[in-house]
Amino acid sequence: MFGKRQKKKEKAASKPSGQSGSQLTIKQLLDKCKASQDFVSFTKSDQHPFTISYYKSMVNPDLVHRDLIPYLTRCSLMPLKQLASEIPVETIEHTKDVQKIQDSLLTGSVLVQPDPKKADCLLVPAATAEKRQISVPETEFSVVGPKEAFVEAIEVNINMIRKRLPIPELHVKEVKIGKLSKTRVTILYIDGIASQENINTLLQRVSDIEYDHILDSSYVLQMISDNQNSPFPQLINTERPDRVAAVLAEGKVALLVDGSPSALTGPTTLVEFFSAFEDYFLSWHVASVFRMIRLLGVLFSVLSTPLYVAVLTFHYEMIPTDLLGTLIASRSGIPFPPIVEAIILELSIELLREAGARLPSKVGQTIGIVGGIVIGTAAVQAGLTSNVLLIIVALAALASFTTPVYQMSNTIRLIRFPFLIFAQFWGLLGVSICFAFVMGHMLRLTSLGRPYLAPLYPLRMVDLKDAFIRLPFNRQGLRPMQMRPADPARLNFKRANQKNDIEE
Repeated sequence: MFGKRQKKKEKAASKPSGQSGSQLTIKQLLDKCKASQDFVSFTKSDQHPFTISYYKSMVNPDLVHRDLIPYLTRCSLMPLKQLASEIPVETIEHTKDVQKIQDSLLTGSVLVQPDPKKADCLLVPAATAEKRQISVPETEFSVVGPKEAFVEAIEVNINMIRKRLPIPELHVKEVKIGKLSKTRVTILYIDGIASQENINTLLQRVSDIEYDHILDSSYVLQMISDNQNSPFPQLINTERPDRVAAVLAEGKVALLVDGSPSALTGPTTLVEFFSAFEDYFLSWHVASVFRMIRLLGVLFSVLSTPLYVAVLTFHYEMIPTDLLGTLIASRSGIPFPPIVEAIILELSIELLREAGARLPSKVGQTIGIVGGIVIGTAAVQAGLTSNVLLIIVALAALASFTTPVYQMSNTIRLIRFPFLIFAQFWGLLGVSICFAFVMGHMLRLTSLGRPYLAPLYPLRMVDLKDAFIRLPFNRQGLRPMQMRPADPARLNFKRANQKNDIEE
């Protein structure tokens, strides 16, 4: 498969597509660049003239006028190699390759030509470093633990990971993708721990991406997923560098995209989407209870409204006698069947969510609270919906917010509607059929070729120590086996369980 893809790429690359950078001369390239008003090209006409060309929007002007032009003025008669050693800037390149010159100019380098008639020139890196300050995580906020989140600068993101893993075995491999954007994508892993198969799979999929521009890690996530038609995310998208460092230590691989404030990690499993990283900063008893609450909250969010529709439509006999009177009183005067009533409320909740997400934060919070109260009260008083269903839908929406990973919460919001439709047509049998379809889909789903439902399917008892509950750290001596780590051991069990307190 990889050989066929590689042949297709080579064949596509061999097709003529106009005049590329390698077919241009330096003069033609500079004439092409001068069509843009932010391109600067001037000749210093002293005793020893030289020409400087660069994009002023990409270059730090202080570096050019302070560290470059004074040295060129004094040393312009020197051979290019000697001149490169005199300029106090690292990684200066001496080249004749026009394609290399074009790529460097567009990434913030300065082109120096002692003789414009010759092809020899120097490329001096002088890119401006514009980036925002490191801030607090927004979608994965935690009360306990570090308060740093990724930013849009890939070097800063790698730095935050290396601070947490200061070892030479942490390797970074870089790939450029996107015909127009030339986006830098880096793959991180710990050599000797991560499975080489996982590394090669991720590298191949990223290298095979054929798209004109890549603006965020979400683009890459959709393109390298095992099943691109599945609503379930197959890699975790996180903004926390501490979470990335932790999963790298488990033997996983991570992916960073320049310009994106989040990272992708994998292979992953379904259970991990309901594990907040804050669980590892709390005692294992508290973390296990919170994790179980999240899992139960997700089941309630997906099944509560469909069960209401199924029971009121087909299975009245299942309602307890004491509760039946309350339901009859709440639905008296409601002109719609339960399914229409449920869809109206579910769509109202989704509209409030979208309105709150698209407005400024302070206004969005006000719209969500006030809108929910006003619309819910008005709908009950107008006789459009029952107060019992209003409570169920509100609790279901609240339960969906317990999901720590935003991409999975969107999936939960989506799959409620197929359950509602199946419940309307076939009652509890329809809910069971829809649940079987979802489970069958997840059983076939994989993440970088690894089972999505591990450690439940296939069953791996050793990995259940950090699945539905979290055992103490001294009980987690092995890395997850579904990752196929090259080094499965994390600690020495015998030494970890010894108590070496000083006797008084």
